[in-house]
Amino acid sequence: MAHPLMFDPGDAYLRRVREICLALPGADEKVSHGRPTFFTTKVFATYGGTVKGDHDPEPYRHSLLVLTDAAERPALLGDDRFYDPAYLGPAGWVGLDLRACGPPEGLDWQEVAELVDASYRLTAPRRLVLELDAG
Repeated sequence: MAHPLMFDPGDAYLRRVREICLALPGADEKVSHGRPTFFTTKVFATYGGTVKGDHDPEPYRHSLLVLTDAAERPALLGDDRFYDPAYLGPAGWVGLDLRACGPPEGLDWQEVAELVDASYRLTAPRRLVLELDAG
């Protein structure tokens, strides 16, 4: 049985996240478990999440999940905009609640792009990271 879609295709936050993610070399998008995921050979970003013990998709519907460097994870989780996502948190991922950052038109998209870039570099094949650096 397929998962129901847990996002609005016209979501303004998703539209900008999609632009950032798909601008990276070799990046593609697919829907997995009802959510947009962005990947090369491995997933580097997911749109939408939940927290352990609460699988209601609404509170974190407009969030971005990314893999972080282990040394940076505690500092990010100390920021109220970030959370420890269910399932992926133990593997080093964090969630950024985009609604907590402000409306789409006023959000610091450079910060989002930097988080995506870091996650991409941790997951993408070396040749794609070299292509990104060369571009």
